[in-house]
Amino acid sequence: MVTASPLTLGVVGGGQLGRMLAEAASPLGVELVVLDPTPDCPASLVARDQIVGDFDDEEAIRELAERSDALTFEIELADPDVLEAVGEEYDVPVHPDPATLRTIQDKLVQKRALQDRGIPVPDFRPVDSREDLLEAGEEFGYPMMLKARRGGYDGRGNVPVEDEDDMDDALSQVSGELMVEEFVPFERELSVIAVKGDDEVATFPVGENVHEEEILRQTVVPARTPDEVRERAEEVAREVLSALSGRGTYGIELFEGEDGTISVNEIAPRPHNSGHYTIEGALTSQFEQHARGVLGYPLGATDLRGPVVSSNILGDVDEPETASLSGVEGVLSTPGAAFHWYGKRQVRPLRKMGHVTLVGDDLDADDESTLTDLLEDTRELTDSLTFQ
Repeated sequence: MVTASPLTLGVVGGGQLGRMLAEAASPLGVELVVLDPTPDCPASLVARDQIVGDFDDEEAIRELAERSDALTFEIELADPDVLEAVGEEYDVPVHPDPATLRTIQDKLVQKRALQDRGIPVPDFRPVDSREDLLEAGEEFGYPMMLKARRGGYDGRGNVPVEDEDDMDDALSQVSGELMVEEFVPFERELSVIAVKGDDEVATFPVGENVHEEEILRQTVVPARTPDEVRERAEEVAREVLSALSGRGTYGIELFEGEDGTISVNEIAPRPHNSGHYTIEGALTSQFEQHARGVLGYPLGATDLRGPVVSSNILGDVDEPETASLSGVEGVLSTPGAAFHWYGKRQVRPLRKMGHVTLVGDDLDADDESTLTDLLEDTRELTDSLTFQ
């Protein structure tokens, strides 16, 4: 039974996702305590409290469990073994399930789990030597993608292998356990923000992701692709959820092939950058959904308020420096524009520092020209922002 009594959600990670989660959970009567190694992390300004400690610090996670009614995480660097043990020791539920985190942390294990369930993924294989990479080239052809199995985001840990002569250079750019995937010639990258609740599942409308330099720049919703492609993307996203355990929000990145087929790129067991549009663009945000899901509350409606585009504010500096953003008044004076600042003290080259969202007229939700205009307008707004 859901009541309006105060609850505390313990979160491993206190970055921008934790910050926006705290903002969304507060109206539900839910307070956050976050665990993060960076003092005064972005979430600390809106959460009830911060525990300063590493993401895998067992004693710090014990303290988090002691102070929480449920545990979750906003970063994949959380230790699933520690979360599982501490959750059992303190009888505190952990969602998504640590077993899911364990699966997703290793991209090879993740792809095998999906493949075993018949979910479409690019062909892949482990790489333990140059010879393995040579064999993959013979099997997949070129180009192909060499990936670090653990860690990596915003293109880090992913290196294209253009031909056999490119192998040694590619191998020198990534470290640790490796895998390789066939290159998928795709029309666009799509994403579905999907949520598992207590015996219910919800999906947000399919988004289209625009990347530059392998970093997500913008997300436009609904995706500018035929209805049947969007329906298939949502179907695959629900298949993914059925293969994973534990409640909460999941970000599911997909490739739309040139022939309209859908395959899974990667999964995030948490709110995702491509779902930030939901704060203003949907009836319930991905962050509120995560709090609802983790705590076993009924999930909210996922309908769009109108066509929507979010655009990331990225560091435009050459070297790390104290974060000071100019041009904000231009965004704030734009009707319908929503400005989000993540509170990071330092800006670094291409670091995600915030985002801007524009929501259009709901009568034009499926009008491609409206979406294209929103895409251009949000990009102009973020391009007008500069770091000094």
